[in-house]
This record gives sequence, structure tokens and C-alpha cells, in this order.
Amino acid sequence: MKFILKVLSAVRDFVWRATTNPVSTIGVALATLASISFLAIVAFELAGVPIGHYVGIVSYLILPAIFLLGLALIPIGLRLQRMQEQKTGQPRRFAVLDFNNPRVRSVALLVLVLTVVNLMIVSTATFKGVEVMDSTQFCGDTCHTVMAPEFTTYQRSPHSRVKCTECHIGSGANWFVKSKLSGSWQLVSVALNLYPRPIPTPVENLRPARDTCEQCHWPTKFIGERLRFFNRFAEDEKQTEKKTILLMKTGGGETGRAHGIHWHVDPDLTIRYRSDKSRQKIFDIELTRGNGKPEMYKLDGATPDGAEPGWRVMDCVDCHNRPTHVYQMPKDELDAVLTSGELDKSLPFIKREGLKAIQQTYSSHADAKEGIRKALAEFYRTNSPDLLEKHADRIDRAADTLTRVYARNVFPEMRITWGTYPNFLKHEPGCFRCHDSEHKNEQGKKISKSCSLCHEVLAAEEETPEILELLHP
Repeated sequence: MKFILKVLSAVRDFVWRATTNPVSTIGVALATLASISFLAIVAFELAGVPIGHYVGIVSYLILPAIFLLGLALIPIGLRLQRMQEQKTGQPRRFAVLDFNNPRVRSVALLVLVLTVVNLMIVSTATFKGVEVMDSTQFCGDTCHTVMAPEFTTYQRSPHSRVKCTECHIGSGANWFVKSKLSGSWQLVSVALNLYPRPIPTPVENLRPARDTCEQCHWPTKFIGERLRFFNRFAEDEKQTEKKTILLMKTGGGETGRAHGIHWHVDPDLTIRYRSDKSRQKIFDIELTRGNGKPEMYKLDGATPDGAEPGWRVMDCVDCHNRPTHVYQMPKDELDAVLTSGELDKSLPFIKREGLKAIQQTYSSHADAKEGIRKALAEFYRTNSPDLLEKHADRIDRAADTLTRVYARNVFPEMRITWGTYPNFLKHEPGCFRCHDSEHKNEQGKKISKSCSLCHEVLAAEEETPEILELLHP
């Protein structure tokens, strides 16, 4: 009991000493309030109470910062108090550590306990802070306007169950530190409204695909041929459906044996190129087979001044440049919702009018919702008044679908519209950046533009393709 009373007496003396100066008083108040709040939130989380990512940001980023600030202010205040005492002529005193003195032992134990508690708080906050900053919600929800386009496309992508950091950072402390330093400037940019609109694709800062994509995907695995079906709907009254069927020569294979599309990532090959900053225009291409002599292909025989300095080694993202954040074109989106039945194709001219409506310029998603609904209603009021009167609910549902199509591809606040971010998995500006029959070597040999290198066309916009009858007799 006496020992406890001595410890409490030491605590009282420390608090009295620490609160004799306004600076250290503020430090004690900040550290105490922040630590109590932090420990309370941790206790709630351990008890199974769910906390949102905003509470996580406050508890594991903001509160620890306030706690550390408070701890830093305490010795600063004590030092200021000591300097004030010296000015008034009081003699300078130094602490005497005599552990034979029970009071000194009590103070030492108090310092030890507080140090352990402080270390526990700081280490827990550091661990949980990193966890919060690496969460998908932190990346997508924290900066609503800035990250809304990327988060929206992420949620409907094939990688929607993969954490952002696994692709954008990957493993290793080096890239983790780089990402946090970059994130610090991004935080300043958002706070001071310095970020560009639209956000440019950071192609020059991306980590090589072999360190990220290839940790899950296996580019040299032999895949062979795959069938791809594309449903296209005409802009006529009945949305006449036509099918295109391709046999994709994905290929792949072991070193020196790869063929098909994935021939480009054969480990026995090295493909380098020089391009403009956006990588949409490729000028020089260098192909090296094994230990052989490099083959150089140039566009028009010369490298223009617009080429970026240095060479880039081709990898997955040079074709799969938008594996997650995919912004579709309007016709492709309407074909998709017509195929799935989300958009009622029995409505006359719904594709044609839908395309007109979603390609108008709107100031916001709310404005787009009103404008699309108004455009459809006006069209059917003029051309099919009976349909509007009897089936207004169907037209309203179509307007809702078109609004969703618009909202997941166009973001007026960020100046993102149809085609702002091109997809290199298409002919233009994808394959034809190199396969254009214009890049040639010194002997005049050209890079082929033949589509059969990558696929065979089994049906081209046919209503009843013969191949389907063979597949589904």
C-alpha cells in the first residue's frame, strides 16, 4: 500500500511539475486525451464493434499524431520553465538518481511504466495505421471527388477483390516507402486543390509488371486458343442483334517455344521501344531473340523529336494497360446492358436514343440523371405517345439504366468523359501502335498488320452464325 501511495505521489509531483508551464500543460492535456481516446477505440474494436475507415483514420493516424505532439510538448515546456527559473536567479538543479531513495525508485518505475505504455500505443498505432492506409476503403473513399472514378471502375473490375496496394505497390519495403512519400504529396495536392483534372495515368511511375501482375498471373503458361463472343446491337427500331465470334490465339509457352499473343512475353525475347509520353505513339522497336543481334524497326526510318528519352522493356501492361480501371466506350456499354437484359431492348430505338442521351454534356451525375430521363421521355412523347402513357415505368427503368452507364464511365467533376483513358487491348490505339505495316528495319522488312496473327474471325456481325449451330446443334 505504501508503495502505491509513493507511486501516486510521484505521479502527482510529475503532473504538478509538467503543468507549471502553459506549453507542457497543453502537452499533458493532448497526450492524455489522445491516449484515452485511442485506447477506448482499440478496446471497442477488440470487443468486435465494427469501425468504419473514417474512424480508423482518426484513431490510427490522427490521434497518434496528437499523442506524439503532446509528448513532445511536455519536455519543451519543462525546458522553458527551467530557463525561466534561471532568469529569476534560481540555482540550476540536476536530477540525482539515487535508487537507495524510495522516492527515486517510485519515479523511475513510473517513467518505466509510462515508457512501456507509450511504446505500446505508438507501435499499435503504427501497425494499425499502415493497415488503414493500405485498405481499399482508404484508397477509394477518403478523397471522394479525386478517387471516385478509379474506385467506381475498380468495384466492377476482375480485380475487385484484390487490394489496391497489391497492384500499385506490391511487396518490399523500398516500394512501400516510395508509395508513402508519393502519397504525402498527393495529400497536399488534394488539400490545396492542386491536382490535375483528369488525373493522368502514371505510366512512368508504375512498378514493373514482373513484380506485381506476375505474382498472381503466369504469362508464359500455355493457354492456346479461346473463343470470344461479341454481341452487337444495331441502332434500328428493334435493336437487331448481330454476333461476332473470334478464335483468340492467346498462345503462350515455354522459353523459346511461345507463340500467339503471349509470344511477346516469351522469356527468350526482349522487346524494347521508344514512344511518346502517353505510349500511344510508338516510334522505335528493338527485338532481341536470346543472345542474338538486336533487330531495329523504326517508324518512317527516323525517331522524331517527340519521343521520350530512354527505352522501355515491354511487359504485360503495355497491352493490358487498364486491367482494373476500365472505362468503356458508349456503344460497348449499351451492347453489354442490352445483352444482359438490364436495358429493355423491346423499347423502340432505345439504343440509338440512349447513345444520344448519354453522350450529351452534363455538369454532374445529378444533371445527367435529369437530362437522360428528360431526353427519353421527350422522344417517346413525340414518337410513341401510347407507349409513354401505358409503359412509363419501362421507360423510367431504361433511363435509370442509362444513368448508371453514364455514372460509371463519365465524371464531370474530374473532366473524365468517353474515351479519356484509352484501352490498348483494342486495335486502335492498341495493336496498331506496332502492327501497322509502317515500322520497318534497314532491310525494309515490316511488322505485319495481319489480324490473323492474334485471332481468326469465325463470324463477323452475323444474326445467325453458322458456327453457333455447330457448337449448339
